[in-house]
Amino acid sequence: MADPPPLRVANASGFYGDRFAAVEEMLTGGEIDVLTGDYLAELTMLILAMDRLKDNTRGYATTFLRQMEANLATAVAAGVKVVVNAGGLNPSGLADKLRDLAARLALDCAVAHVEGDDLLPRADGLGLGAPLAANAYLGAWGIAAALESGADVVVTGRVTDASLVVGPAAAHFGWSSTDWDRLAGAVAAGHVIECGTQATGGNFSRFTEITDLIHPGFPIAEIHHDGTAVITKHPGTGGAVTVDTVTAQLLYEIGGPRYAGPDVTTRFDRLSLIDDGPDRVRISGAVGEPPPPTLKVGVNRLGGHRNEVVFVLTGLDVEAKAELVKAQMGAALDPSVTVDWSLVRTDHPDAAVEEEASALLRGVVRSDDPDLIGRAFSGAAVELALASYPGFHLTAPPSKASPYGVFTAAYVPHDEVDHVAVTADGTRTRIGAPTETKELEPVPETTGPPPPTGGIGPDATTRRAPLGIVAMARSGDKGGSANIGVWVRTDDEWNWLAHTLTVDRLRELLPEAKDLPVTRYVLDNLKALNFVVEGILGEGVASNARFDPQAKALGEWLLSRHLDIPEALL
Repeated sequence: MADPPPLRVANASGFYGDRFAAVEEMLTGGEIDVLTGDYLAELTMLILAMDRLKDNTRGYATTFLRQMEANLATAVAAGVKVVVNAGGLNPSGLADKLRDLAARLALDCAVAHVEGDDLLPRADGLGLGAPLAANAYLGAWGIAAALESGADVVVTGRVTDASLVVGPAAAHFGWSSTDWDRLAGAVAAGHVIECGTQATGGNFSRFTEITDLIHPGFPIAEIHHDGTAVITKHPGTGGAVTVDTVTAQLLYEIGGPRYAGPDVTTRFDRLSLIDDGPDRVRISGAVGEPPPPTLKVGVNRLGGHRNEVVFVLTGLDVEAKAELVKAQMGAALDPSVTVDWSLVRTDHPDAAVEEEASALLRGVVRSDDPDLIGRAFSGAAVELALASYPGFHLTAPPSKASPYGVFTAAYVPHDEVDHVAVTADGTRTRIGAPTETKELEPVPETTGPPPPTGGIGPDATTRRAPLGIVAMARSGDKGGSANIGVWVRTDDEWNWLAHTLTVDRLRELLPEAKDLPVTRYVLDNLKALNFVVEGILGEGVASNARFDPQAKALGEWLLSRHLDIPEALL
């Protein structure tokens, strides 16, 4: 029998706030079978939790509802299934709104939703404390059950990002829960397209190689019955799909070669990428293993209050000016207040423009008591206006203290979570726990490529140059940690990189990681290294502990650092 045609699964959102018009663009730009959208992130869940505190009927991504007001009729007419996690903390509430919308538009549209991820009512009993939000990362089978029931639109809460793709593929091809390799292939495809245009040239290290990046198209995964997939985009849209843009997204926000999920553990060290034509990259070779016996839970809690002020230091004696301010502010603050100072040397000697002669001193304070870092902190900064360093001024008026959140990950057994698909008629289908699980084990580091010799070996002629001349990178956040994926194109580059960019060398190039735990993973199949730097983001993005709180530019900083590179590679 001939193989069935692939299922074309498109993405139209990589985060809450992504391009509003993308839904319409994907529905009208070419043929697709399923439209997905990822609206949730660790920070987004905190934002939605704050919304829910104000109004318990909210807690979902309102943007998606507005997108459907303009595009639901188009999707229904084209027979395109819509699967999104825009339900956030209130998937049933969003599903009700969508049913009201369909009735108002006189559309025959069945809306289902998936629930059970919200563990807040049982948080204390599960050992999660008293957070603002606690949500298990559900898998794909609730989505699959909803689609098999005839749903046209499926709304979920917190599911893994890739589940938005795995669910439709499993339902369409009739996969079983132990089709590990097929599920793993769909996870890889879902991981690539989940962040929208990051797969089509957005945020790409070699962005200057892409001829049209003004308005990149969103990605599509053509998923085949055996789990292989082709990543592409609608014809005539901007951006590009290449082996490198897909590699960048595969390495985004991952840890070791075993990529754990609620339905399958995917071996990222077995994936193969090949060019399949213009703007087409084929992903094959996926190997899947049973999932771990526990589900990840994202726990968001209030960490305290924070405030900040940025002093501008212009001209000479920048460091002495900074020390004076720190001493003056320290004398004015309560001893219990935590203060972090960072001096950013944006100044240049003999500058022709005043801004280029100035450095920035950023002071961030944290406390459980907002009064100690509100008026007290802001007032202390203002009172220095005529009593501190010459040229004193601030980038903005001081503000009041504001609450900040902290994200942590916890783990609970599968059977502690009531994963339920709720169909349009109210029928509830409980999704059982996996029948087979396997503890997540580290993959032993491979021997890697052979040591470099000749023109790239230890005796090679070298030149001091930025790493980015040879390598590409993509970085991101996972709670308080960050990952940096680094890869190259040629065998010679790989031989050199794998033996040069060690953990010690990374710490040398990125001094902020000098005293932090760093783990290196080797992915020979992608000619890539993945580094996980633990604790570099403090208590996570919401705590805003770092200049780049989500580590989005950490990889670009690494690429800008200079080291001795063989001339043969330059």
